[in-house]
Amino acid sequence: MQQSTDTDDSGAVWKSEAYAVYRDSVVQGKHVARVLSPTSLTSNYQSPANEFQSPEINFKFSINGKDNELAPGQDHRFIAVPRAGKTAPELPVIVFGQRYVDPGAVPANLYLPPNTPMKIRLDMRPVLAAFKKQGYYTTFKGEKIYKEDFKKVFVAGNTAPLSWDFDNLVNKPELELKDSDGNGIYEATLTLNAPQAAKTTAGKWEKSVKTDDFPQYTSEYPIADALYNLALEEARRAVEPDSTFRTGKEWAGVWTRDISYSIILSMAMLQPEVAMKSLMRKVSEDGRIIQDTGTGGAYPCSTDRMIWATAAWEIYKVTGDEQWLRTVYPIIKKSIEDDIQNAYNSQTGMVRGESSFLDWREQTYPKWMQPVDIYESETLGTNAVHYQGNVVLSQMARILGEPVVASKHQQLAEQIKQGMNKHLWLAEKGYYGQFLYGRTYKILSPRAEALGEALSVLFGVAEGDRAERVVQKTPTTPFGISCIYPQIPGIPPYHNNGVWPFVQSYWALAAAKVGNQASLTESMAAIYRPAALFLTNKENFVAENGDFAGTQINSSNMLWSLSGSLSLVYKVLFGMDFQADKLVFRPFVPQAFAGPRKLAGFKYRGAVLDIEMEGYGNEITTITLDDKPLANATIPATLTGRHKVRILLLGKAPQMAPVNQVANRFSPAAPEVAFANNRITWNKQEGVRSYRILRNGQAIATTTALESPADATGYAEYQVVAVDASGLESFASEPLVVNGEKFSQLYQLESVAPKAALPYKGFTGQGFVEISKTKNKALTIPVTVPLTGLYAIDFRYSNGNGPINTENKCAIRTLRNGQQQLGTIVMPQRGVAEWSNWGFSNSVLVRLENGPQTLTLAFESANENMNGAVNQAMLDYVRLTRVQ
Repeated sequence: MQQSTDTDDSGAVWKSEAYAVYRDSVVQGKHVARVLSPTSLTSNYQSPANEFQSPEINFKFSINGKDNELAPGQDHRFIAVPRAGKTAPELPVIVFGQRYVDPGAVPANLYLPPNTPMKIRLDMRPVLAAFKKQGYYTTFKGEKIYKEDFKKVFVAGNTAPLSWDFDNLVNKPELELKDSDGNGIYEATLTLNAPQAAKTTAGKWEKSVKTDDFPQYTSEYPIADALYNLALEEARRAVEPDSTFRTGKEWAGVWTRDISYSIILSMAMLQPEVAMKSLMRKVSEDGRIIQDTGTGGAYPCSTDRMIWATAAWEIYKVTGDEQWLRTVYPIIKKSIEDDIQNAYNSQTGMVRGESSFLDWREQTYPKWMQPVDIYESETLGTNAVHYQGNVVLSQMARILGEPVVASKHQQLAEQIKQGMNKHLWLAEKGYYGQFLYGRTYKILSPRAEALGEALSVLFGVAEGDRAERVVQKTPTTPFGISCIYPQIPGIPPYHNNGVWPFVQSYWALAAAKVGNQASLTESMAAIYRPAALFLTNKENFVAENGDFAGTQINSSNMLWSLSGSLSLVYKVLFGMDFQADKLVFRPFVPQAFAGPRKLAGFKYRGAVLDIEMEGYGNEITTITLDDKPLANATIPATLTGRHKVRILLLGKAPQMAPVNQVANRFSPAAPEVAFANNRITWNKQEGVRSYRILRNGQAIATTTALESPADATGYAEYQVVAVDASGLESFASEPLVVNGEKFSQLYQLESVAPKAALPYKGFTGQGFVEISKTKNKALTIPVTVPLTGLYAIDFRYSNGNGPINTENKCAIRTLRNGQQQLGTIVMPQRGVAEWSNWGFSNSVLVRLENGPQTLTLAFESANENMNGAVNQAMLDYVRLTRVQ
């Protein structure tokens, strides 16, 4: 267990079974970081990433970067050890779609040697023969890959350089197999367990960049002082020659969410001019906040760009720059107006779109969820962002004399807040669920989502006892608070099984706000440990072992990580609460870090403050400005000149509050469910205690069997959740619609608009229709509703303008019934130039009266995507499904 004071027998400020933080060092097993001076650190840390790797290699092949060779759990298996008389492991030729299982066992105490070569040969002749015979190959899922859409073949797997991240295989040329002689055998040679320079860090940091113009911090804790100075140096290095922020050493450019979260943490106060220029770089020509490239073609699959608004407001609170306020106000207003039409859900009161910053699909969502499913999800972190965005806009509107706008957006904020507390709160757990997800009927994922939990407390979505419970009950793992909990099995560390220091910093701010000393001390230690051992502010590390080298991607000198480190001084220890017309001190010094500390040369508007503080706790005994009492611990915005602030804390810890420290656990995998003979069946999983069956989003039974009868008399979506002996739940299986065609009507769209002359395959009926910003901008679709009821309306479409995980060409349209807006139809990208790859848009739920109706699908001004020029899809038919 951790010790939360510096009275531990070992002299540790904080100690757990995993590591210890001392006044001048950090110790994790054999790894030690030491302070040489306030501007110099040493560390002997070496990543264990290449030690003790199993020689068992699990892998699959992939056409076009999709998981389309074998069913889930049916991987190829190879033991990468030399056989008798051989000097290197040899893999036989494998036929695409035919599982190979090495009959050998993994030898005891035998590990994969560094730089093990593995030659892979894949027989693609059955696939190529299918292309030649019928023009397409049918996958195990029954999906057709058309010859025209066949681009490349890759290998995915569990051992580096292999990766299970199918979406990003197209960005890993070393994992592409090639047929150099045209015989249908595709080949690649990989080097397994290759030590990389990225898996080592420098042994010493010594300040080499001038930072004397920044606020200078000193205390009786050399480790904290040195890490503050390291963060200052990296903050300076994080500015590009054009005076915008660089996201990280390995991440060039300005990213909306990264800079915004960094600005809120500390960059608004440390480098406000750079912050302003960086935010304005993320505004489109037509005055909208830019959603970075991402899932399905970015906006509106992802909608967390709205954190920009809170960052812009933070800059105003720090600087008081009214011209800045007038500049950002219409940008925020226009962006929220688009979101209201494209992403707000009036039924739940919440906002759709991917979890904020968790933008790598399979890392935090079930594998079955496509970008359109992610658009339909309503997530904790993103809704907290939208709540605060509306609060910010309302406050801006009041200052600028627009009370009607202020009232409107305060009401919208309250609507989102109520929706979150109604639909996402898990009373039995004491924290919020991860997201609502599914298809026609949404359910709540009970996983904790760390950034969203923190933001719900910081922004006031959770108040009073509920806020305190969130901090007390949200699970934290030995090396910090993981992005989600529990982890997802079979997914390599990044967001999954990962700890991100910037998230830990927001968690620290939440702990400080509710007065939870144990949680705050734990967070400070979890931020100090990696920065000291790695001698840089890394982007992330593995939750399982605290190592930086085991995650899928990582960067040094990471902007939001270093910003979080600095926030511990400004916003936690000194408790700086910037408001529109003042600066209020709300310090919180955990007892473990008690003692005197100084912050010299801190700039606040027209003033420069030299701040001294003694004691510990979160109650102020006395606070003075130039030796005179400072009323309400408040610096007025009008103060100018240099001044001395002195704070004496009471020296009393807040009332003891617990933290929920847990082992780093993994949930079961989501079951795979099939339907036949009026029964649903699913795969058996080891370690699973029971299976919960859902029908239309409601639990109807719990069983230990692997099948259940299915009622097909009415519209039904079935799902199964696996529960292990500890009560940890899998994601629900993909919704399985039973006899859905009985309740559906299809309307071919080539009957209402000219048929496209493009050579794409896989459509139904006589053809398909192209829609773009110039072609068929509005389609009028007459339909006949047979029975009054609740209908799900969706469109079969293709969009080959980009991959499913990045770029910005998601197609967006507005669906109306006459003049009544029914909802937004979102058609994400489905693969680069894969125009014969058809799927369904999101569905819009609407009550329709029987008889003739006229639907309109149109491009409206709010439907601009992030590309601006390309907003295109092919449409096959519209489907009306009566679900109630």
